[in-house]
Amino acid sequence: MMLEHALLSVTPGREEEFEASMREALPVITSAHDCFGAEVRRQHEDPSVYLLLVRWSSVEAHMAFRDTDLFEQWRQLTHPFYSEKPTVTHFHDPLDA
Repeated sequence: MMLEHALLSVTPGREEEFEASMREALPVITSAHDCFGAEVRRQHEDPSVYLLLVRWSSVEAHMAFRDTDLFEQWRQLTHPFYSEKPTVTHFHDPLDA
């Protein structure tokens, strides 16, 4: 399992619009092949910054999603609100305790 981590900087003053659109967008991404859930959290220190976490079977599954019509729907619902390009990275499974 791979965890996508994306920091989303939203244009200040558009946070409510973004959150409404993100509520529509989350079911789009979670319906993608090899996606095992997603969530978005708003940063406390800077309310214009959000954290997107998406669980994929692999990095390749995430990259394959980017070539689908679902990604185009995702992009239309989310990208108009970004003040800068999101920073996207991937993390492996949690370390054993």
